[in-house]
Amino acid sequence: MSTPALKVTNLRKVYRKGTVAVDDLSLTVPQGEFFGFLGPNGAGKSTTIHCITGIANPTGGTIEIFGLDAVKNYREARRLVGLCPQEFNVDPFAKPADIVDWAGGYFGMNRAQRKSRVDYLMERFELTPHLKKTFRELSGGLKRRVVLARALVHDPKLIILDEPTAGVDVELRRVLWNYLTEINQDGRTILLTSHYLEEVERLCRQIAIVNKGKVVREGTKSEMAATPGSLERAYLVATGAEPDHVAGQ
Repeated sequence: MSTPALKVTNLRKVYRKGTVAVDDLSLTVPQGEFFGFLGPNGAGKSTTIHCITGIANPTGGTIEIFGLDAVKNYREARRLVGLCPQEFNVDPFAKPADIVDWAGGYFGMNRAQRKSRVDYLMERFELTPHLKKTFRELSGGLKRRVVLARALVHDPKLIILDEPTAGVDVELRRVLWNYLTEINQDGRTILLTSHYLEEVERLCRQIAIVNKGKVVREGTKSEMAATPGSLERAYLVATGAEPDHVAGQ
């Protein structure tokens, strides 16, 4: 068996004021998987992602990225991950190519490597006509493309997408879906959080549902969809939004 792309074991995160954001959460994402990580707002998804990527320090448990301890070997592990966050955490006055180029420099790419990769990503995401605009002048959909290109600049083996198509129109969402499917088929492992269950059904093969800091259900998409009422009903029952006895009717 190959080393998992991501292995989270008994993860716990308690914030200073005592809020338990993640409580004994375990998760294994095999290499090459397209993995859906679902849950309501406040369930612990973003905190888990922050712990995986070093934005937050775990209170307990371990995180391994391709066998590397994400805390003890932070620098090496982080190089293997591309994060596309939910919020636009970029300089609003910077231009798209510069935003992506700076991220390449952060990951130690030289100038020639960065130029080649940035040019490719600008073209791939149809950003070339918008290179003279600042980030703040772009539409919501174009901003999403820039943030996704930034996550991919160093060609990471594990890509974490936190609500990557929030606020994106249907046409662009499908363009992004096609691209994500393509890079997954090319061997990249993808962890996706999304509130669009149609997106998860379209893209993911394995799904974990988290609620109140714990994984409450995990399985293949086909197992979840076999629940009466499909993935949506399975999600509602697992998160307590709909009682089991109602769901079965």
